[in-house]
Amino acid sequence: MDLCADAKKNGVEMEKYKIGYTTGVFDLFHIGHLNLLKRAKERCEYLIVGVSSDELVSYKNKRAVIPFEERIQIVQSIRYVDQAVPQYNMNKMEAWEKYHFDVMFVGDDWKNTEKWNNYEKEFNAIGVDIVYFPYTRNTSSTLLNETLLKLRAEL
Repeated sequence: MDLCADAKKNGVEMEKYKIGYTTGVFDLFHIGHLNLLKRAKERCEYLIVGVSSDELVSYKNKRAVIPFEERIQIVQSIRYVDQAVPQYNMNKMEAWEKYHFDVMFVGDDWKNTEKWNNYEKEFNAIGVDIVYFPYTRNTSSTLLNETLLKLRAEL
């Protein structure tokens, strides 16, 4: 379903952006990842997706199950993604300087956090919108990892 077309039918005009950007680890690729990428592509002509490097993932005191080179290939293969790029740091302004996107997409679990309130101010000053999408609550890579650990412990 195309959100913009669906909204237009209901009399709501949704802006379609030229270049969109989103980021993630995309480890243990799941429906939440797919939902984010699909919704983002519905709202922009060209979607760039930053895939966190293995080194960057370690900032969360975690380790990706799927190696970076495989994760970026998976993301690049998704039909909604026009370009998958490595994300080596969390500096979103540096990413904007490189890719010149006019919108950034992120899960709504980040909405109203200090970090993203600051990003909103920074990006608002240069005319970049931040669009929050509903977080897929029933699944996450963390939840999948926890489930796998429990299942393995039962063996």
